[in-house]
Amino acid sequence: MEKFRTEATAKTPLIELEHSTGELLFKGKSIPENSAKVYEGVLKWIKEYAQNPNMLTNFRLNLEYFNTSSMMWIARMIKVLSSMNKLGAIFMIHLYYDIADFEEMDSEEILDIISPMVDMAGTPTVSVCIKIYGTGTDGEILDETMVLI
Repeated sequence: MEKFRTEATAKTPLIELEHSTGELLFKGKSIPENSAKVYEGVLKWIKEYAQNPNMLTNFRLNLEYFNTSSMMWIARMIKVLSSMNKLGAIFMIHLYYDIADFEEMDSEEILDIISPMVDMAGTPTVSVCIKIYGTGTDGEILDETMVLI
């Protein structure tokens, strides 16, 4: 399976999808005028990946901002990846937030952040966990927490 990569623009994220490592990265802003144009090929790649996934899949959402239509495409991707049919496989969703926001959150607020991700996963066929990172202004990870679904 070929590696999938698109460069970031002012309105679209860097997207790197690597089958050999199970690393799926989305970084930057996702506010395209036509989300389908950006994400149709990505979803097709992810559906193909889900047919023969790695034992560990890391879905990294390091998005500064995303619009509603981007979130709908991301939801579709999470649904596909949560439904992979591989015994013992683990699907990790990594979310990145500004540390200033992250430090002020209590456990209830963290649950509010991840509940849409849990809803998107539906009834997973693989182990799913969500890891939340607090990042500094330079993108360095300063704090983290993990939730198992």
